[in-house]
Amino acid sequence: MCILFIAIEQHPKYPLIICANRDEFHQRPTEAMHVWQQPIILAGKDLQAGGTWLGLSPKGKFAALTNFRKLPLSEEAKKSRGDLVLQVLASTENNLSDELSKQTNQYHGFNLIHGSLNQLYCYDSVNNQCHQLSKGVHSICNGALDDIWPKMARGEKLLSDTIHLQEDLSIDRLFDLMTNDKQALPNLLPETGLSEEWEQLLSAIFIVSPTYGTRSTTIITKNIEGNVEVYDRTYAPSGEFVAEQKFTLATVFDSVVLV
Repeated sequence: MCILFIAIEQHPKYPLIICANRDEFHQRPTEAMHVWQQPIILAGKDLQAGGTWLGLSPKGKFAALTNFRKLPLSEEAKKSRGDLVLQVLASTENNLSDELSKQTNQYHGFNLIHGSLNQLYCYDSVNNQCHQLSKGVHSICNGALDDIWPKMARGEKLLSDTIHLQEDLSIDRLFDLMTNDKQALPNLLPETGLSEEWEQLLSAIFIVSPTYGTRSTTIITKNIEGNVEVYDRTYAPSGEFVAEQKFTLATVFDSVVLV
């Protein structure tokens, strides 16, 4: 997962809206969002390392991961960060900052958004800080929570506009903002240790290139009645939308035995 936009108590009918893009190399094998049997979660699957970038538990616990890029970049082999999402979804605790801080040396830098859908936290392993997400619109990418990178500022504004311009929430408009491929001006690019060419490519919310790009978009909404719906789209290397799924949290786990 490379960028998330989260709106908390910004829409009169939907107190929580999560929009997330997963960016990855196209050659990395992936299974689309589905119900896992072990652990019992709703998530996509990284078939190379066995973890995931975003998921939900039957009881409405949420977790999502972004890599944190920080100079100097390290190529030291460490555990796959996708395992952290599985750990969080299996835990009975909401705020896991103390437990996460004990594991940071085992992984490269990460942000981990976690908690119940009523209260979310963001743990930043690089600065060893945990923030409770307050009312408002937040963005999480490959730096600290609410950094003002051009793509983050653009997405926050697009999400705010989408929410405030309509009484009924349009899922298609949320997907539209997550497929915004406008890149930042060169003088506004963040410096995260990558080449200028890569910084330019990654400066868009929606990334398209032959080798690396946005592989999927996930939209999660929770309405005032507590109903949670999940929409998930996957894309070809060309950026073309190729598949979409919709899940309702209240019924998606009906086919599995919950312990």
